[in-house]
Amino acid sequence: MNAVTVNAGDLEWLGAPGYPGGTEEKVLSVGGSIAPRVTMLKLPPGWKMDAHSHRFTELHYVLEGQLESEGKKYPAGTFRVIPKRVAHGPFSSETGAVVLVIWCSLAEESD
Repeated sequence: MNAVTVNAGDLEWLGAPGYPGGTEEKVLSVGGSIAPRVTMLKLPPGWKMDAHSHRFTELHYVLEGQLESEGKKYPAGTFRVIPKRVAHGPFSSETGAVVLVIWCSLAEESD
């Protein structure tokens, strides 16, 4: 098995299926046996998304701008861990943001 290297600067921003209109993404890893699903989401100013949950743990790292969720504001540099099956959101971004999102199964988790 070989290492996989991706330079996000070499990828184009594309429409993000399943997200509110105007959301764009760069998929760094589609997910599978050697790596979790990893995307960079670009949220336009005024962006909003309903609360939801996942069957995987979700990690957020705010790279640029500010993300709001559940009445709290998360500026660039904020890292969050949201355990699987925990409802999170609603989300919004007044100014827009770029967020690194990782969906993974942790070793101690079982479905």
